[in-house]
Amino acid sequence: MFYTNQLTQPKAQNKTVDVNLRTVNQLLSNADSTLNISWAAETFRDGLVMSTSFGIHSAVTLHLATQICPNIPVIWIDTGYLPRETYKFAKELTEKLELNLHIYQSDMSPSRMEAEYGRLWLKKDVRSLNLYDRIRKVEPMQRALQELGATGWISGLRRQQTDYRQGLFPVTKQNGLYKVLPILNWSTDDVDNYLQANNLPYHPLYEQGYVTVGDRHSSRPLTANDANERDTRFQGVKQECGLHLPADFSQAA
Repeated sequence: MFYTNQLTQPKAQNKTVDVNLRTVNQLLSNADSTLNISWAAETFRDGLVMSTSFGIHSAVTLHLATQICPNIPVIWIDTGYLPRETYKFAKELTEKLELNLHIYQSDMSPSRMEAEYGRLWLKKDVRSLNLYDRIRKVEPMQRALQELGATGWISGLRRQQTDYRQGLFPVTKQNGLYKVLPILNWSTDDVDNYLQANNLPYHPLYEQGYVTVGDRHSSRPLTANDANERDTRFQGVKQECGLHLPADFSQAA
């Protein structure tokens, strides 16, 4: 497990890979998830990384990927505001799956951010929440991808999760980097069945009614009044944190 900071030596950038997105998406749109990951491993080689939030169902993609690429660099963005249960879950999964984990944080500490901008999550407007996400999540992720020399990025996004994700394809390009989404078409039942079949754990907060979890101040259990599981995040103001959006951050709204 690696905690990285501004003293980390950047990895040499891998050779640029050129992918015909139309062709590859025709090939992978209905393919098994393991084929998507195998294609990514062969295409991007040591430029392939993956990310995790250690969320409710994160064990699925981590298990799928590490069965094919055991030493794949796994990026975890620690905002400094995660629930205690998430840190415990991260330790459990890291040991169980022997993850090659790289932990990144913002260069601005939580205390400094609050001193300069206040508690941004309490303002409950998109502009303040976007600023919070830029500081605590997006900048550290961009730094991680650069330092690890990433050319391909595996993520566990699913169409079922947000409006924006419904329009994605198994292989996309975001800010010049290819993203591979091996479980994009999976339903919640598919996820549950995989976890049970492979004896993998849910996040501890699952038993308390959480269907998605991020920072402790911006996540809550699902209620009967919620139309979408993402209503339980960001006070229902928005669905995306910005990590999986194009550079035009206004799309996070």
